[in-house]
Amino acid sequence: MSNRAIVVAMTGASGAQYALRLLEVLIAAGEEVHFVISEPGRMVVNTETDLRLPSRPSEIRAVLTARFEGLGTLHVFGLQDWMAPMASGSNAPRAVVVVPCTSGTLAAIAAGTCRSLIDRAADVALKERRQLILVPREMPFSAIHLENMLKLARLGAVIMPPAPGFYQHPTRIEDLIDFVVARILDHLEIDQSLLPRWGADRVE
Repeated sequence: MSNRAIVVAMTGASGAQYALRLLEVLIAAGEEVHFVISEPGRMVVNTETDLRLPSRPSEIRAVLTARFEGLGTLHVFGLQDWMAPMASGSNAPRAVVVVPCTSGTLAAIAAGTCRSLIDRAADVALKERRQLILVPREMPFSAIHLENMLKLARLGAVIMPPAPGFYQHPTRIEDLIDFVVARILDHLEIDQSLLPRWGADRVE
């Protein structure tokens, strides 16, 4: 394991498809991925998709490794695994992506409470000046949500609500998912062909 890893953290908001698609693309791209999921997040996966995730990290890794192919490596950590690399600034990851991000997780990160490994990974990213991308899935946003997002944005986090555009003329739900995942990949500086670049056809 190395600090070139990208942490993908999944909480219990709706939008499991965003996290699963991001995992798929990162592994296909040969990235080292450290994955952590909350129990509500696991329930959302089981509710919103045809995937059934077990509760143990080793079993989750086996299920996801069997589902996604690529040259990347996947490590799965428990929500209270304080010995995980992402829990310390001495082995800070390259980036942390919380997708989808519940309003509760957003609040915990903004307050620095570090209730779980997800909160701690985000805290480490902030204090070590690593990239933190939060994908809050809520509607509408309350003033509390907006204040927490503003606070985190001022600290350097990227706030990226999953709001896909339509200029690519989507015809499937998968196209809308790919729009959001493509924007995450752009911020991670990972090459992607999921989304056509705006105005690319105007440049010769």
